[in-house]
Parts: sequence; C-alpha cells; structure tokens
Amino acid sequence: MVLFLHNRYRTTGGEERVVEDLMTVVRERLGEPAELLMRDSAALAPARAAAGLLRGGLDPGAVAAAVRRDGARIVHAHNLLPAFGWRSLAAAREAGARVVLHLHQYRLVCAVGVCFTSGEECTRCHGQNTLPGVVRNCRGNRAEALAYGAALALWQRRVTALADVVVVPSRFAARRLQELGAPLPRGVRVLAPPVDPVPAGQAPAPEPDERGYALVVSRLAPEKGVDVAIDACRIAGIPLRIAGDGPERDALVARAAGADVRFLGSVGDRDLGTLRAGAAIALAPSRSAETFGIAAAEAMAAGLPVAASAVGALPELLEPEALVAPGDPRALAEAIGRLKADRKAGERGRARVGELCSPDAVARRLRTIYEEALAEREEAVTVDAAAGDPS
Repeated sequence: MVLFLHNRYRTTGGEERVVEDLMTVVRERLGEPAELLMRDSAALAPARAAAGLLRGGLDPGAVAAAVRRDGARIVHAHNLLPAFGWRSLAAAREAGARVVLHLHQYRLVCAVGVCFTSGEECTRCHGQNTLPGVVRNCRGNRAEALAYGAALALWQRRVTALADVVVVPSRFAARRLQELGAPLPRGVRVLAPPVDPVPAGQAPAPEPDERGYALVVSRLAPEKGVDVAIDACRIAGIPLRIAGDGPERDALVARAAGADVRFLGSVGDRDLGTLRAGAAIALAPSRSAETFGIAAAEAMAAGLPVAASAVGALPELLEPEALVAPGDPRALAEAIGRLKADRKAGERGRARVGELCSPDAVARRLRTIYEEALAEREEAVTVDAAAGDPS
C-alpha cells in the first residue's frame, strides 16, 4: 500500500492534479492500494501555519497512525509545508514505511516555490541562506516571509535526509535545485507527470463557431506570462481563449480590452477537451523556470501544436521551432503564425508526450522508484543486523 501526503495550496493548481493522477497510476497500473492524507493551507489560521513551519510539522502521530493502520510500505510525500514538515517523514519511517520525496517546485530553498518575485526570475536564496526572501518579502506578508525563511533554513537538510528517494519532474528541475544549493542526495530520480494522450479523432467536438483560436490554460499569475499571450495574439490577429483564474485576472482583463479575448475561469476536464479540440494552437508563455509544463503537455497529448517560452523544462518537451524568448510577444506571434493548425507538429507532440508521460511509461518508472526505496530499507536492515541491532 502507498500512502500519499500532500499539503494542499491556498490556490490550487497543477500539483494537486498530478497527485491525483499518480494515485490513479498506482491503483490501476501498479495494482496497489493508494490513499491520500491531505492537509489544506486554506484551512490553517496564520498562527497555526507558522507553528507548523517552525516546529517542522503538526501532528506527526497522525502520519504514523495512518502508516500502521493501512500497512503502508511507501509514503509518497509531495508538498509538506506548512502542516506536515520533516516530522511527518520521521514518523512514517519510525512506523516502518520508506519515504519517496517528490519535489514539484523549488520549495526546499525558495519560499514561494517558483523562483519568481517582483515580476522577475529570482534565485537570490541559496541553500540555508533564505534571508533574501525575507528581505524582499516574497510571501507578501512580512510575518509569513519570516516564518518560511526561518523554517527552510532550519529544516531543509533534515527533510532530504529522511527521504529514501528524491523525485523531480524534469532534468531541469534537478539542475535548478542543485544551483540553488538544495541539500539533495546523489541520484535524484526524474519522473514526468502522467498525461494520457487523446487518440486521434476522439477529442470532443467544439461548437461550430468556435474554431481557430489560441488557447492558454494557466493560473493567472505574473510568472505565467498570460499578458504576453494577449499581446502576441493581438499582433498575430488570432482570437484568444484563457482558461484559469488567479490574482492577475482584473489586470489581464483590462489589458485585453478591445481584443478578441475571452476569460473562461476555471474549466473542468471535459470542457478543456472541447476547448483544445476547437483551438488552432496552445500557448505556454511562462516567464519563470517551469519544473515541467503540465498545460503544454496536456495540449500536446490532444494533438494540438504548442508555442512556448524557452524556459525551465519546456525545452525538454517541445521542438526548437516551437520555443521563443520569454516576455517577447512579437516572437510568440511569429511562432503562432508558423505553427497554428499544423497537424504534423501536433502529431509529433502527441508522440513525444506518449513516450514521456503516458500512464504506462510513468508506471514503469514509478515501480522502479518504489523498488529502489524498498531496497534501501532492506540494505539498512542488513547493516543494522551486522552491527548486532536487527531492528
């Protein structure tokens, strides 16, 4: 049995989706039960959240109890802050489970997790020196910035020391964490998120008058570059549909005044499928160093050509001709002109995502990761027995 741990973010996003999809892979492809122990940042009062950060977690006994109750062999830990912390991993190990630590972002070092603040990429924090994030108030609240900065400096080494295997979504994510001075073990494992390719001809049919637009699926935050997509589509003369919500919505609506841009808000999976079926191209105009690019991968899985910023892990997904400099609407407009409605580019993207992200491919890699974590356990028991302590 695999027990997933995840502290849900105040504003939910792609990580929550990946956690759910990985649980499905474990159940359906690995044939093993999977359960989720979740905590929610939106339900924590500020003082309680700060206590969790500074103590290294809240109520670790609940994690140990879940491991024993369910007979979990593996605890697959995702976001730990603020409520789980290193104490949850220690409790899981003491209860007999092995720990796989899945780093979807740069949260070991960066208080906001995305290395983007004040409208620009930022890698000022390094290792246990998290003071720049406090000075720059990256969390937007001085007390919260101080709590995060102190907690990351205090506990980051303990968190990684308790992991049997550390997993990241891309080669770029591993390199960036190393550059940030994160205390990673040797041999970090790369696991792309599961994305199920849509077979050609099986996408939902769009409305007859809703064909030929560009599509952005994104949280509406500064690092996502949605403003660049608005400007690029205005230049390219193509309608734009934006699925997602976030703190920048009002500013983006104002920027789009007079253009053929529709803000659709949060959209369910079926409606997203219909939107992709009616689009000529998908855009991923991020300004920040994405650890993967799940929205781009899902568009590719639907056979939709994608134009994106050449940042983070996006070059691991996309062909060179699909990539442009971040923050450059004219370059993005040119890419739209090259790629819109290009079926061959769409089919190449579908094949790439199938190779990297199909549930079967992810399951094979995940099985190896779990086996490695369990092998670490067997080795530890052997060493302890040789020392006269078979526990």
